[in-house]
Amino acid sequence: MCAKLLLHADTAEYAKLPLIPPFLQPNADYSNGVNFASGGAGVLAETNQGLVIDLQTQLSHFEEVRILLSEKLGEKKAKGLISEAIYFISIGSNDYMGGYLGNPKMQESYNPEQYVWMVIGNLTRAIQTLYGKGARKFGFLSLSPLGCLPALRALNPEANKGGCFEAASALALAHNEALSLVLTNLKHDLEGFMYSNSNFYYWLRERIDNPTNYGFKDGVNACCGSGPYGGIFTCGGTKKVTKYSLCDNVGEYVWWDSFHATEKIHEQFAKALWNGVNGPPCSVGPYNLENFFSNNEMIKLTIADVVDAPETQQGQFHY
Repeated sequence: MCAKLLLHADTAEYAKLPLIPPFLQPNADYSNGVNFASGGAGVLAETNQGLVIDLQTQLSHFEEVRILLSEKLGEKKAKGLISEAIYFISIGSNDYMGGYLGNPKMQESYNPEQYVWMVIGNLTRAIQTLYGKGARKFGFLSLSPLGCLPALRALNPEANKGGCFEAASALALAHNEALSLVLTNLKHDLEGFMYSNSNFYYWLRERIDNPTNYGFKDGVNACCGSGPYGGIFTCGGTKKVTKYSLCDNVGEYVWWDSFHATEKIHEQFAKALWNGVNGPPCSVGPYNLENFFSNNEMIKLTIADVVDAPETQQGQFHY
């Protein structure tokens, strides 16, 4: 359910795994895991509805995998595999950008606090569903300071002063604080529940505000795009507005385009997720991802046994 492709790739590299293929990729090799993500999806089914694979459908895809494992390995081995797997979840930004700030009807129906807890409530139920199916080890990517994305900075009523769109960042911060509270409670209530959470908000904000301290020159503008801060999403010329500008050295920028950070940012944060500690400047805890992968050799063997079977190539993994 990870929606951060570059971060996902870098983390897989640390784990000495190939890039995890998407669930719906035909003839993919699932021997090291499955990616259920859908770009643009949110926690709520209403977010970009009809254009994405929503979280509940992603959970149903996981259930298909769980059933297949049970059929191929037997119930006992499948349960062991499910419990040792790592479930990395990165979701929520789209609920607040398009789902709330870009949706006047939703703003009329819910105030910001109500909306945040609706998102968190649905995410909590998804975590509990996975736990009920046997999942025990979870990794979470907290939300970034959304108002500092070039696209939202350009929408700031005081954009001419160069500031972030703080209403958007406040939603992300409230989400992160609520999720942190929920995870603490789940750890107390659910036996064997383990998680790695990250303070991506402050980690990225530090690089936005002080880019030269981390090997960047620009923490505000997008390398690729148009308009104020490169905040108009025209990179590549595939949108209605075909003109765009491109920087000379993407390695100097925190932001690649209007919405996405650069590969260099993802490389740095993947390292923090992998071996960071629960304190400044990484703020990853109570476990990091390296803790989870250090004792998972059996996963590589048992999943490989399943996907190498001839029956699987014709089974419900592929469409």
